[in-house]
Amino acid sequence: MSSSKNVIHQEELKRGLSERHIQMIALGGAIGVGLFYGSATTIKMGGPAVSLAYILGGFIIYIIMRALGEMAVAEPMSGSFSAYAYRYIGPFAGFLTGWTYWFLWIFAGMAEITVIGSYINYWFPGVPHWVSALVALLLMVSVNLINVKAFGEFEFWFALIKVVAILGMIGAGILLILGIGSEHAIGLSNLWAHGGFMPNGISGVVLSLVLVMFSFGGAELIGVTAGEAENPQSSIPKAINNVIGRILIFYVAALLITMALYPWNEIGTQGSPFVLIFDRIGIPSAASIINLVVITAALSAFNSGLFSTGRMLYNLSLQGNAPKVFSKLSRSGVPQNGILFSSLLIMTAVALNYFLPGEVFLITSSITTIAVIIVWTRILIYQLKFRQSKTPEEVRNLTYKMPRHKVLSTIALIFLALLVVLMGFIPDMRIALYVGPIWLIIMYVGYKLSR
Repeated sequence: MSSSKNVIHQEELKRGLSERHIQMIALGGAIGVGLFYGSATTIKMGGPAVSLAYILGGFIIYIIMRALGEMAVAEPMSGSFSAYAYRYIGPFAGFLTGWTYWFLWIFAGMAEITVIGSYINYWFPGVPHWVSALVALLLMVSVNLINVKAFGEFEFWFALIKVVAILGMIGAGILLILGIGSEHAIGLSNLWAHGGFMPNGISGVVLSLVLVMFSFGGAELIGVTAGEAENPQSSIPKAINNVIGRILIFYVAALLITMALYPWNEIGTQGSPFVLIFDRIGIPSAASIINLVVITAALSAFNSGLFSTGRMLYNLSLQGNAPKVFSKLSRSGVPQNGILFSSLLIMTAVALNYFLPGEVFLITSSITTIAVIIVWTRILIYQLKFRQSKTPEEVRNLTYKMPRHKVLSTIALIFLALLVVLMGFIPDMRIALYVGPIWLIIMYVGYKLSR
């Protein structure tokens, strides 16, 4: 079907996200819970050389974000890549992309409220997981139902807490390495003194890429915010252009400092890398501080998930790919029906936490893995189709163009295909290789039945 026939009804969402909101939402999307606890696993796989995996992964994410940014600045819509799929490829592409992204955030939301229960148990061991999950769910649903500005404010402060914690860790780590305020300088020898800089060889670094990339999941949220940004032509490019710098500072620098202070092969056995550093500089409540930060990070991710699912259902309904009830807005301009419907499904995680408190996180996080690869892949494909649909003059008039888009998109697509292959070598990830094809079949059957 030609793009001229794929017309989406005009959105009526209110533009209430300021530039500071967009900047912090982008920053929060690039810094997830995986940095605080999951990084111990990637360090175990790649040793100090895992920093190379984060640099490569950051470059690929930047390519994906530039592809998305070109479309988001030219045509800012809350449906983002689903809307572009519908417009430039066809109804099924919009259907598949929108529902896949919705599916991704439903299961990611389940995973996030599940881990919140574990963190609350650190302070209150007697509180059941399902109670913590339910309280988190009700709190974030209330925030999302107020208006988009309330969502933006919560994300701003959630992201700020994460940034302050990481910068504090980096600053303290540099002082310890240089010996400022301590008896002797620790130096950088730990980066190569325990089996070398690449102790597990190139294979360890390559396998770590899978977990490294999933720690960046959520960065594409910036495209969804474009439909409600006050000035997307200014705020979106600024947010995307800073992605590489953020990854270098908040991932590469933070982890290199951690591995300079502690032998890489001891980090995974002693807890969170961040707890270790705060504890080393003499802060007795180091674990409690990081626990608070990680709870904030989990709430932030869940908050973003509710925002995304509501907007995706809203845009799908405008396409005719979801029930019309999801296109109705509240008085404050919020797609409340989509938010409430999504929250009801996420609430099943509350029940699962009651019956299977120790297994929910592994189940839900594994299922999200293949979904994010599908979404990233399709963003790159849509940008290529988007550019093909433009005349030479229209391309020249684009205010935020992706440079060398064909070459860079091809590189990123090959990289994402490699991730799928690598997942087969990681036991905990193999379930995603079964879920992916099944999901695609369900989507095709669902689309045919809906028509």
